[in-house]
Amino acid sequence: MATPLADDHGRVATDLRVSLTDRCNLRCTYCMPAEGLDWLPTDDVLSDDEVVRLIGIAAERLGVREVRFTGGEPLVRRGLVGIVARVKAAHPGLEQSMTTNGLGLARTAQALAEAGLDRVNVSLDTVRRETFTAMTRRDRLDDVVAGLAAAADAGLGPVKVNAVLMRGVNDDQAAELLGWCLERGYDLRFIEQMPLDAQHGWSRDGMVTADEIHAALAQHHELTPAAEPRGSAPAELFLVDGGPATVGVIASVTRPFCGDCDRVRLTADGQVRTCLFARRESDLRAALRDGASDAELAALWVTAMRGKAAGHGIDDPTFLQPQRPMSAIGG
Repeated sequence: MATPLADDHGRVATDLRVSLTDRCNLRCTYCMPAEGLDWLPTDDVLSDDEVVRLIGIAAERLGVREVRFTGGEPLVRRGLVGIVARVKAAHPGLEQSMTTNGLGLARTAQALAEAGLDRVNVSLDTVRRETFTAMTRRDRLDDVVAGLAAAADAGLGPVKVNAVLMRGVNDDQAAELLGWCLERGYDLRFIEQMPLDAQHGWSRDGMVTADEIHAALAQHHELTPAAEPRGSAPAELFLVDGGPATVGVIASVTRPFCGDCDRVRLTADGQVRTCLFARRESDLRAALRDGASDAELAALWVTAMRGKAAGHGIDDPTFLQPQRPMSAIGG
């Protein structure tokens, strides 16, 4: 019988986010500096065998029902397809998804689908080439567009698009991006910018809020709340012009949903993080490499989860941004 990953506030984690690397092939301005970051040493990163083993422990012993591969950029991990295939073979009922920037997805979407990946979320903040290049510091919009199409063709759906609006950069493009996604059958989710940038330049005043996003979209479309219950999903869904298409807004900062959180994170170097904004981590890698049994590793994981905070605390005057940026935590 599985031991649930329960915290002291009554929540149970069933959704595991696994970062496969802290490396990325874009340099998004709200994430990292132009020169990149000091990447983790190769020996510090979990091996393919270690990733598969820890996912297996989570699925078999801890009640995890979904795993999402993240980064950095998971597509730069050479063993990605093999990891997905091995997890699928060992745990066929475990849902596998991936959050990616889409670079290289055109080449790998079919192989990932055949290996057992169920769906993808692709980050795309604009469909204007100049804006994309300015925001990512790379002229790679065509590659992302091709990756999205390949994901849809491979059956990795529903294909979701994640977008962050930046004030004075692309905040005038919300309706344009929604129209583009509607035409292609992609599910668009706008995400409030969170204080997880490596430069620590985030400010509440500079963030485009969920209310602003909704107001911008409502100038062009009729938005009505979707009927289905939100549950633990981060996005608040709205029917677009009566549906069936929807658009989502993830208001992590202004309307936090911490009370319904069902997620736990494993970093590329084997640390358990109970929240994106946690200031503490619990080391599974050291115990794993010291020969700990599956039962011992599961027990460490259960203990780590008990200390999960009630909320991320961004509104608290004492809030401190985590030392690790998003690319090193894994979204």
